[in-house]
Amino acid sequence: MLALKRMFLGMGMLLIVLTVVACGGSSSTSPSSSTTPTMAPSSSSSTTPTMAPSSSVHIIKTASVTVNGKSETILTNAQGRTLYYFKSDTATKVACTEACARIWPPLLFTGTGLPTSATALPGRLSVVTDANGKQVEYNGHPLYTYSLDTASGQTHGEGFKGVWFVVTPNLAVQSAS
Repeated sequence: MLALKRMFLGMGMLLIVLTVVACGGSSSTSPSSSTTPTMAPSSSSSTTPTMAPSSSVHIIKTASVTVNGKSETILTNAQGRTLYYFKSDTATKVACTEACARIWPPLLFTGTGLPTSATALPGRLSVVTDANGKQVEYNGHPLYTYSLDTASGQTHGEGFKGVWFVVTPNLAVQSAS
């Protein structure tokens, strides 16, 4: 029985490592380009993109959390999950798709008009149609949650591989290049 548990644990860890490797060094993918998945979706995966039901619902909130040992105001989705941006994305091209998007689920918008925030933000919320769907952007940065953040206030993805960072209200505007 112990050997069986170790085997399942080892297989689970291998799957996580393979998925993280697929996510960490991806190159830009044009929204109009066709790509071949690098990994088939796992039937045991429970991670799905975060959806906003309509534009009348505030899909962005702010929260005060501890990031790298200091208190920061960050952006969260409606459920309070930390939002992240990926340095490899641009305002017109998303680099995190397929296997990467299963670990870093994109914040998707299904409403009409523009997404809204529960509090006033100095930046601009918008939507871009990309390989992930209608993805919410803040100041031109496509937004994601992190599958290993399982509760409000968690920021486990901050600084991951030097390319994933929490979104703060003062995030600089992303250029198209």
